[in-house]
Amino acid sequence: MKGENMDKLIITNNNFVYDKYSKEIETKYLNEQTFLQVLECVRDKIHQRHKLLTHPLSGSVKPNETPFKSIIISQKVQTMDFDGLYLIENSIASTKKFLNNRPTPHCSEKIANDFRLIDLSLIENAIKKMYCL
Repeated sequence: MKGENMDKLIITNNNFVYDKYSKEIETKYLNEQTFLQVLECVRDKIHQRHKLLTHPLSGSVKPNETPFKSIIISQKVQTMDFDGLYLIENSIASTKKFLNNRPTPHCSEKIANDFRLIDLSLIENAIKKMYCL
């Protein structure tokens, strides 16, 4: 199945997402990186002409409430994605604003796992929509 999904790249700091999808979809695991660092990595990829395929701030959890984020971009370099660049830059600015007002609290492993599951569910739904599953 991985051959079918080589046109996608998941960038994540969530080991649940990595464990579930890394054998099917190319996945860049940013172990121990922050939510903001995931966004910045995606921004750097968009500058390298990858296309943003999922919204950087999907879901109802605010960026300063969860430490986990997974985003899908194109695997192949394309034309410059100006809409995606605008969206990721605004998402970074919004995340910084939230973090300046209230940093992400340290949470127990049980609560961290809940946030991992929320992020996993969001990316699962996006993948289902992409592949009409």
